[in-house]
Amino acid sequence: MSLVNYAKKEIICKIVYYGPGRSGKTTNLQYIFSRIPPDKRGEMTSLATEMDRTLFFDFLPFDVGKIGNFNAKFQLYTVPGQVYYDSTRKLVLQGADGIVFVIDSQADRMEDNIESFENLIVNLKENNLSIETIPLIIQYNKRDIPTALDIETIKTTLQLKNEWKSFESVATKGIGVLETLKETMFSVIKNLTSRFEKNKR
Repeated sequence: MSLVNYAKKEIICKIVYYGPGRSGKTTNLQYIFSRIPPDKRGEMTSLATEMDRTLFFDFLPFDVGKIGNFNAKFQLYTVPGQVYYDSTRKLVLQGADGIVFVIDSQADRMEDNIESFENLIVNLKENNLSIETIPLIIQYNKRDIPTALDIETIKTTLQLKNEWKSFESVATKGIGVLETLKETMFSVIKNLTSRFEKNKR
């Protein structure tokens, strides 16, 4: 749930990058961070271990302009990919306004993708959120790798819905990264505006 500070006329929205370990979540944020002017972003915090690239989360707040009379800011997080950090995943998901699910397109990573997506659904429910209502964007990453499966096969395997917007990407080269983020931000703002309109009635 976005935070609204009426005194500062500020809305803070939270986007969480979810997916299996080493699927490209941190790489997404690193690229985004490099493309945002320094005066428009805060510092990015990244904690790495031997087992996983991100132990806790990456935090990247930045300004995107105004929503009505409010200044909008987005905070970007990633969750750890390893299953045994599940309690941390749940914690990071708290208050999420939008999700980017990063898929590792390699054939030998499908089980990891399935496990992570099922885990996302469960952890959303535990945070009183729903995969059916929260803005969700799918990113098919590592499309440049020879062993990458075709999109339809991945889609069928993970039982992804057609209405979920998706992008192909090569995060290490920045391909599809900003497009994914822009669509997620648009979806979050659209959802937020709709909620505000309902509350006015």
